[in-house]
Amino acid sequence: MSKAISLKINDSVFKETEEMVKKMHMPRNLYINEAINHYNRLVKRSLLKKQYSEESRLLHTESLIVNRDLSQIDDGLPGD
Repeated sequence: MSKAISLKINDSVFKETEEMVKKMHMPRNLYINEAINHYNRLVKRSLLKKQYSEESRLLHTESLIVNRDLSQIDDGLPGD
């Protein structure tokens, strides 16, 4: 199913879009849909990167705590 929308774009963006549409021999609607899909994928990837970076930072901090705790346990074992 499709949804109709109305939007305003800058003259320069419109002109460039029209040039690309003509060069690619495709309907403007299809070109804009593909452009939005591409941009959505980029944004999703960027959001995932931020999420993974934050989770990695948290995991790193937790790993340091666990290593410290294990080191303290090892220090108390007989035979060291």
